[in-house]
Parts: sequence; structure tokens; C-alpha cells
Amino acid sequence: MSYEYYHIPPQQLGEGASLPLVKLGDSGEVFYELASLMCREVRENNAANRPTVMICPVGPVGQYPIFVRLVNQERLSLKNVWFFNMDEYLTDEDEWIAEDSPLSFRGFMNRQVYTKIDPALVMPPEQRIFPDPKAPDRLTALLEELGGADLCVGGIGITGHLAFNEPQPELTVEAFAALTTRVLDIAPETRATNAVGDLGGALEAMPRRAVTIGMKEILSAKKLRLAVFRDWHRAVCRRAAYGDVTSAFPATLAQKHPDAVLYVNATAAQAPF
Repeated sequence: MSYEYYHIPPQQLGEGASLPLVKLGDSGEVFYELASLMCREVRENNAANRPTVMICPVGPVGQYPIFVRLVNQERLSLKNVWFFNMDEYLTDEDEWIAEDSPLSFRGFMNRQVYTKIDPALVMPPEQRIFPDPKAPDRLTALLEELGGADLCVGGIGITGHLAFNEPQPELTVEAFAALTTRVLDIAPETRATNAVGDLGGALEAMPRRAVTIGMKEILSAKKLRLAVFRDWHRAVCRRAAYGDVTSAFPATLAQKHPDAVLYVNATAAQAPF
């Protein structure tokens, strides 16, 4: 296989892409774009007296300090906002890892987002949702009850995973797209990449299991916004935008979404080789 899309130079990246792609400068520009989009969604729904439902990641996370600052500066009420976080690491016994772990997504959101927002503005705890490994269907049901997500923000993993939806090439695209919130094994490639980024390479300390929101919930969001930043995202963003749609690389399914955009910083825009 020639993988011709890996040779697309940065100045041509986005031309003829099956997934709309926006090239920005440094990572800060991408983070500001995501934070502004989140605030805009809340602002417009508040004005129309509608709830705002978002699917949110812990990775990327650079948008959160900007979001917090804008919310506090604007006095933007989040009282009618629901945050559905994408995923969480699990122990080998399929329990949430401890919230005080540096790897815990629940801990990150509490420390860096919810407690940083003025209490008069922040959404109540019952509107801060994480997938529960003991009852994963609850998230799916609640999201459906609320009419689905207005906006889903996320990154793309080394395997093309969205949230922790790892490749399942044995499934048809249709079957993969229908997967809902569930517990699963984290791919070895993902564990290795995350160990480098989060634990200084301590692979044996990386969790092996996770609970993740499903592809169905992600792809059902009215708007889907993905963002990439790292050196290895140079290949990932090209395959996501130009590769065949396949359950072997989950991000390619975003090509079929009616309102999806991939934001790429200057690092990720460079050709892989």
C-alpha cells in the first residue's frame, strides 16, 4: 500500500478531504477555538431557554482554562448545561480508578474545571456525567432522554480511537457506529502512547481497562469537533480525513457526520515523512 495521503504537504492539507479540516497556528489557537465554540453553544441555548448538552474529553484539555476564564468573565450561566465526559480509566476489577490518581479524568474535571468556575455559575453535580462501568447503559439512556448532544469535542488517539473506542476491524462500519457506552480493553498502542505522555513511560503502571462513551453517542451529536496537536498526529489527521471509512480506524467514521470539523495545529499539519 502506498498510503499516498501521508505525503500530502502542509500547504495542501485539507484539499479534497472527506473530513473538513481547518489548519490553525499553535496549539493555543486550537484550544481557544474549542473554548469559544463551547461558550457560543451555551450562550445561544441560554438565550433560547434550551439546555446545552456536551460530550467532553480529558484530552485535549487545553481548552478548559480558557473556557473557565470566559465563563467567569462573561458571567455565563452553566446551570442548564450538561457535561457528559467521554471516558474513565478502570482498575483490573473494572472499578473507576481513584479520583485522586493523576490519571483520573474525574479528578481532572473536578480540580481543573468545576472548582475553578464561580459556584454561582457552575452546573450542579448531577449534570456532570461520567460513564459508570457498573451501569454503562444509564449514560446512553440519559443522553437520549436529553435529545442527544449539541456538541461533541474530542481528540484522536494513535489507533484512530475516539474516546476509548478502539479499532474493531472485525465489525462492519454500521455495527461499529452502533456501539454504545461500554467497558473494554485499551489497545496496547494506546497504553504505550499514553504511558509516554502521562507517566514518563511507566507502561506497567498504565490501566488496561476503561469505560467509554460509544460511537453511537459521539456520532449522534449535532456537531462534532476534533482536534490534533502532536507529532504523531501528522499521520493520524491525514488518515482520518482522507483514509477509507473503516472500523479499523474509528476517526474515519467522522467523515460520514453531517457537521464534523477537524482542527489541526501547525505541528500536526506537517507531513509525517
